[in-house]
Amino acid sequence: MTDKVLVTKDLETVFSMRDGDAKAVNGVSLSVGRGEVLGLVGESGSGKSVTGFSIIGLVDAPGRIAKGSIKFQGTELVGMSENDLRALRGNRIAMIFQDPMMTLNPVLRIDTQMLEAILAHRKMPRAQALARCRDVLNLVGIAAPEERLKTYPHELSGGMRQRVAIAIAFLNEPDLIIADEPTTALDVTIQAQIIHEAQKLCRLTGTAMIWITHDLAVVAGIADRIAVMYAGRIVEQGTVDEVIDTPAHPYTVGLLGSVPSANKRGVPLRQIPGMTPNILSLPVGCPFRERCSRADEMCQVEPSRHVVREDRDWFCHHPHIAPDTSEATQ
Repeated sequence: MTDKVLVTKDLETVFSMRDGDAKAVNGVSLSVGRGEVLGLVGESGSGKSVTGFSIIGLVDAPGRIAKGSIKFQGTELVGMSENDLRALRGNRIAMIFQDPMMTLNPVLRIDTQMLEAILAHRKMPRAQALARCRDVLNLVGIAAPEERLKTYPHELSGGMRQRVAIAIAFLNEPDLIIADEPTTALDVTIQAQIIHEAQKLCRLTGTAMIWITHDLAVVAGIADRIAVMYAGRIVEQGTVDEVIDTPAHPYTVGLLGSVPSANKRGVPLRQIPGMTPNILSLPVGCPFRERCSRADEMCQVEPSRHVVREDRDWFCHHPHIAPDTSEATQ
């Protein structure tokens, strides 16, 4: 990795509720470089998808970005006009949604939708644009792309629609792709193919990718680095090998312990006790302390950032790593 394509700093996204402001994203700082895949991992409700929507400027009222910075190739996106954001979306920044029908218009043919995605940002002959559409459909494993281009979304299976949605994100060779659990609807074989093609795209074109998922097996197979998210906060970051092999935060340890493949046959899965806290009434101090077996009185104070290097850190008073391997910063 050489250049930072995206850098967020202390990003805070809130939703104004009757009982107060709910901080769905609470002080998130992360970065992703050219050709790099960052896996954003956590339970449902941890703020992963809202982080992605915040980056691309798709947070609707009553949500808003309350503070922080989002810099895309050095350009600040927070406060950017809607027209300027629209020029970036689908062109230099693309998003793959978990539900393909959030991307596809049910009353338009696939070729119409893909052509619009290209011609909205590039001037080229229609024949050339159609050739690009066919090439990208081939890239994501769709057989007979010429025929598929002439179909409507309802004529395709759920997995096929998702592959079309992924193809649309690839069309303009964006600098950044935000993938919000894009392989959920796909079978294991196609999932592996999409992951392989996504990795290849990043390596060949220098595209940066944020892969949002709750599946540690998937993220271990595609990502270069992992950021673990809990209650709207990044609680641990590091390379895939570091986070998987030597996790520091008890929440990361809990997630890994609940993966069936990591346990022997006949041995009960280790579950994280309790439930994800209500973001309107987070516990004082560490947000994970009420579910953590290592918590004590010290955890009633919010933990500082423990840094090994710029891209390896965690927020915990009692990490599963010896304290002399890190140094605390504010």
